[in-house]
Amino acid sequence: MKKQLLLTLALTGLGILSANAQTKKISSSKSIDEKVNTLLSKMTLEEKVGQMTNLTLDAISKTDASGKILEPHEIDEQKLKEKILKYHIGSFQNVAGHAYSREHWYQIISAMQRVALQDRLKIPALYGIDAIHGVTYTLGSTLFPQEIAMAATFNPTLAYQEGEISAYETRASYIPWNFSPVLDVAKNQVWPRIYETFGEDPYLVKTMGAAIIKGYQGNNVGDKYHVTSTMKHFLGYGDPLSGKDRTPAWIPDRYMREYFLPPFIEAVKSGSRTLMVNSSEINGVPVHASKYLLTDVLRKELKFNGIVISDWMDVRYLHTRHHVAATEKDAVALAVNAGIDMCIVPYDYTFYNYLIQSVREGKVPMSRINESVRRILHVKYELGLFDHPVGNPDDYPKFGSNEFKAVSYKAAAEAITLLKNDNNILPLKKNIKVLVTGPAANTMRSIDGGWSYTWQGDQDDQYAADKNTILKAIQQKIGKENVTYEAGSGFDSLQDVNTAVEAAKKVDAVVLCLGESSYTENVGNIDDLDLPAAQIDLAKQMVKTGRPVILVMAEGRPRIITSIANLSAATVMAYIPGNEGANALADILFGDVNPSGKLPFTYPRHANALVNYYRKNIENGNPDDSHGYNPLYEFGYGLSYTAFKYSNLHLSKPDMRDNEMLTVTVDVTNIGSRKGKEAVLLYTSELYASITPDTKRLRAFNKISLQPGETKTVTFKLNTKDISFINDLSQRVTEPGKFKVQIGDQTHDFDYRTSTHYQPDTNGKL
Repeated sequence: MKKQLLLTLALTGLGILSANAQTKKISSSKSIDEKVNTLLSKMTLEEKVGQMTNLTLDAISKTDASGKILEPHEIDEQKLKEKILKYHIGSFQNVAGHAYSREHWYQIISAMQRVALQDRLKIPALYGIDAIHGVTYTLGSTLFPQEIAMAATFNPTLAYQEGEISAYETRASYIPWNFSPVLDVAKNQVWPRIYETFGEDPYLVKTMGAAIIKGYQGNNVGDKYHVTSTMKHFLGYGDPLSGKDRTPAWIPDRYMREYFLPPFIEAVKSGSRTLMVNSSEINGVPVHASKYLLTDVLRKELKFNGIVISDWMDVRYLHTRHHVAATEKDAVALAVNAGIDMCIVPYDYTFYNYLIQSVREGKVPMSRINESVRRILHVKYELGLFDHPVGNPDDYPKFGSNEFKAVSYKAAAEAITLLKNDNNILPLKKNIKVLVTGPAANTMRSIDGGWSYTWQGDQDDQYAADKNTILKAIQQKIGKENVTYEAGSGFDSLQDVNTAVEAAKKVDAVVLCLGESSYTENVGNIDDLDLPAAQIDLAKQMVKTGRPVILVMAEGRPRIITSIANLSAATVMAYIPGNEGANALADILFGDVNPSGKLPFTYPRHANALVNYYRKNIENGNPDDSHGYNPLYEFGYGLSYTAFKYSNLHLSKPDMRDNEMLTVTVDVTNIGSRKGKEAVLLYTSELYASITPDTKRLRAFNKISLQPGETKTVTFKLNTKDISFINDLSQRVTEPGKFKVQIGDQTHDFDYRTSTHYQPDTNGKL
């Protein structure tokens, strides 16, 4: 409360409170559009371009003579004043090297808004952060499973709750703008950003993405508990041809609309107010320079009216990397004319200076500037920044609370996926001796992943020292005296494997924790999807001891484990489950929780056999072809400690006609001996179409809980759009023909009939 009083006194001294009071009066009599237009009419070109410029926190931080950020981190008042009072910079983002306390964030945002409200028009600054699985850069926050693990829950309610809690804690850090969610459809399993996505299926991505957006933004994005979301990365980022980050993709327009666009269509419908652009290029055109995607598709077709922001330095890269602009100045004009509203520069005034020059030279019309600034100001008004530029520290008593942690734990418990369980080796008894080994066993880097406390998550063990690694969680579960630990190997090299072998001989079971350390973006690029040889060798050595090996994979993408998959007694996919994830894993291993996760991607059997589950029929292979579709585990696969039986799949009618709804019901029975949750997945297949149909596509899902012996009837409704596809004219159509519905092992056919050759969607290309 003392800090809030000090800020109040400071703002009063600057005459800011009276300005805010006046703004409140205006708010009651004018719409946001009217206020934006009034403010815009008063702005100079320089003030407008300043609003379009986004800088990193480093640019206003104190540094030594070499430019290194000083510790402890402090704002450089002179730099801040220059940025805002001279150049009218309207937004900032990022952190300077590490996570901050709420108190430090308060100082940063307060200083920024204090100076912003000294500028001529008193336009508050907008601050953004990558809070992609909780407030990743604030100490003591609630870190959730990464998106790929959230997808494995097949539970949109949990995604919504994550969004709500993350928004609460982001606002508790005095930041109203979240660069999340990632809505990229992760088609290429090598890509290092797989774990930031909701998986490979467009329907799953759009459903989970819409849920988290609604959690972030609530019913009023401007209240003190919600933030604006940023849907990213528009468009087609998840399918680079090489599998490496920020490398070219080759995606036909029809293909783009079929698989990559639907999550963004849904996000726009859900009200997301800002959008970040794909850093790469598609078919030789950098997306930051694509007027077709950023204006024709995004603005005219999707009707998006929020802010389009570049990714880090990507306007400059049009010149230095992509070579589509001969100079940086040309790059600025190219990007803004294509549809960029705001540029993460992020360090200097190049964008600002070049854009002003380009406007004065007639290379960028003033109308484009006004469009962008109008959108930026509109979002600032929506967020309530003109009324409340800095939040109240006392408004967030639940920050980092046990209540919030319980939701993170539940998400991890519903995400972790049981892939193999020979002879019901799991759950393990609690009175046995176990060896915990492997490079992922005793590090939080494999539990939290990248974008955790730091960009690469490389300080997770320091910042999350009070959280449980897998080793610590198992020790708590069955007692330290029953647990032996030997690393056995690093992520890329063996470490005294003989010691681990001898330890294994003295226990009843081995919990072998393999996978990946933390990484993101280019740092996570790999040349081989195979799990490193050192980890494979450790697994084989453990199996040779004759003890049952429980293989736990803590990883952000499906590294190839085929050579050891048949050797383990059980295999558990932990993904990157967040700060409470190790506790959830221990509870699953020892039977206190029944696993219910299902794979949100196809787990390949071979490094060069990377095919998504909705493959084309010719990818299935011939009956005598051993090289057809044959993954290690298919999308949607996941076991339980109980068993579920599907029966009585029923369709409300044998034929579906124009604008009709088809009701699908199926009975699900828990035929096992313990309570369990089951994600019920509905797929459809079109048997014949003018565009070769996918083998099957996920169209709906519902997660249910069943007691032993209990049966529930699950109901789905399908309409004509649910069975549509994009044709060779880039139009969404539903063609007449025979379809198949599949739920579990149940299938049922129906016919779609129409009076026309095909039924185009009312939105045309969409």
